[in-house]
Amino acid sequence: MSTKRTRLTLQTKLEDLLGSNHVYYQPPENLKMEYPAIRYSKSDEEDIYANNIKYISMSVYDLDKKPDNPVIKKLLELPYSEFDRHYVADGLNHDIIRIFY
Repeated sequence: MSTKRTRLTLQTKLEDLLGSNHVYYQPPENLKMEYPAIRYSKSDEEDIYANNIKYISMSVYDLDKKPDNPVIKKLLELPYSEFDRHYVADGLNHDIIRIFY
């Protein structure tokens, strides 16, 4: 029996991959995060059709992670994940990984 894909099951999977509970879903700006950490937010819904019928609907999450961390490779090994972009903010490097879950 397969596990239903929910944001909470994704949260648990991310915590397992990171090896800590420093995984934050849409944290407020004033939250002091503990590092190493993963910050993520829902960005879209993706529908997949077959024979003109909606076959599956998946939530799309953007994960923000500092680069050069071994968990990035683990995240990219997940099914339906992809590297989206790299950016610099406040002198810190970040990688965005999209997960369709």
